[in-house]
Amino acid sequence: MLIQVLKSKIGHATVTDAQLHYEGSITLDTGLIKVAGLIVGEKVHVLNENNGSRLETYVIAGKPGSGEVCLNGPAALHGKAGDKVIILSYALAESQEAKKIMPTIIYLDGKNRIKK
Repeated sequence: MLIQVLKSKIGHATVTDAQLHYEGSITLDTGLIKVAGLIVGEKVHVLNENNGSRLETYVIAGKPGSGEVCLNGPAALHGKAGDKVIILSYALAESQEAKKIMPTIIYLDGKNRIKK
């Protein structure tokens, strides 16, 4: 049996923009994508700490080093610039393998830089 387990988490990201008139997705700084172990096109859950909204979308690459966290398309209705969000991705694994998965978890400061 396959189960879903947490693979990656970006905690306390600050939304930098929300673009309603776009196809959809969340744009993330390419550096954050890499460090968090995400891939472009991967499905993620976005949890808004300010309004309680929770949505599913996919990752697209933003400019490296920009700190960009932009909600696009319908996702833009779930938050605005300045909101704090948590971005989660999951992996499917057999139960024995799932027990061994250690998620990559990073936390960001107010400028979307990785806290050490």
